Amino acid sequence: MQADIAEFGDWLAVPSVLLLWFAVLVRSRSALNSPRQRGLWLAVATAAAAMTLNLPSVIAFAERDADLVHAVGLVRNLIGVLSAGAVLYFVCGTTTGRKWQLASSGATVVLLGSMLVLDVVAPPHGRHGIPPVGDPVPPLSYWLTLMFAHLVANTVCVFVCWRYSRRAENPGLAAGLRLFGLGTALAGLVWVGYLLKALLGTVWQLPYLPLMMNMHGVLRAAAVLLPTLYLLRRTVADMSAAWQLWPLWRDLVQSVPQVALHRPRATRWVELLWPPLPRDLLVYRKVIETRDAILMLGEYMAPDTHDLARSHLRSIGRATTEASAGPPSQAAVLACVIREARRAAAAGLPRQSPSFSAPVMGGSDLDDERRFLLDVAHAYQSPVTAGFRPSL
Repeated sequence: MQADIAEFGDWLAVPSVLLLWFAVLVRSRSALNSPRQRGLWLAVATAAAAMTLNLPSVIAFAERDADLVHAVGLVRNLIGVLSAGAVLYFVCGTTTGRKWQLASSGATVVLLGSMLVLDVVAPPHGRHGIPPVGDPVPPLSYWLTLMFAHLVANTVCVFVCWRYSRRAENPGLAAGLRLFGLGTALAGLVWVGYLLKALLGTVWQLPYLPLMMNMHGVLRAAAVLLPTLYLLRRTVADMSAAWQLWPLWRDLVQSVPQVALHRPRATRWVELLWPPLPRDLLVYRKVIETRDAILMLGEYMAPDTHDLARSHLRSIGRATTEASAGPPSQAAVLACVIREARRAAAAGLPRQSPSFSAPVMGGSDLDDERRFLLDVAHAYQSPVTAGFRPSL
């Protein structure tokens, strides 16, 4: 069992490192533009660098030369301390402020200098490590300094992530904090495992440590990528909504062109791939312009058009023996009325008192209005609503 866990932990090393580097690259632009995110991004980037230098293939390559294997081990541990310092820097910036950020940066510099001194004064050595059998290399003082840096930073980070995730109103932020905190907790347990080996000589925990360290990398990468995943999901939802609204919106702005900021493109594929305005505003403009056009077309409707639309839908429902033979939906009624309003406007009929009102449009909340207009767009393309022609 332990052998299988150790084997899986070793296999996970490369995927976790690749995922970390992917997260670093994806989030680099937003992190560099946002001072609040730089500490977190630096913590993940340095963790990725340290884990890269700990890959078995990298170590095997370095062992060809004694000086190289020593340099790889020392640099890996120094980067690890820098990663711990970046975690503290991020936590201090989130919770306390500039004063404690400077203090954490100073402490990181002191710890880095201490490790360099301890490595220099240690007896000649090559690969850095805490082997299952034998003493740590370099001596214990070097490793205690390294463990102290990691355990303090990880403990503070787990506490802060847990505390603030419970207060966060944004579900995405809460999930990201919990993922980052869980990954940090696993990294802390790894260093506790090495501390037990260094001080007490216990070895039962060693097969589990590679899996825990690599899972820490996966969870931290997931935490950093979570905002991108939420943004991607929202972008896909917006593009889907824009695609579904396009036929209704195109017909409406052809009838009431003054509501449109831009003329419709040739096809909705062109509209989505080469939008005439920033993509994040595309659905917003579609909803606003669709609503305004419907309200303006309401001036062409006779007062009894809504009742005629309901009667038409009821008769179709009875004729087709639909299971949902209840009252017609507001969206279907409005789709019928829109078709008649467009015909009245195209025929140049005189304007009437407006027959549409805000409640008919699905509510005052933009998300509710968007959902309602999507229902209207679906109903608008139905043959049932296309068959509504009271003026003929």
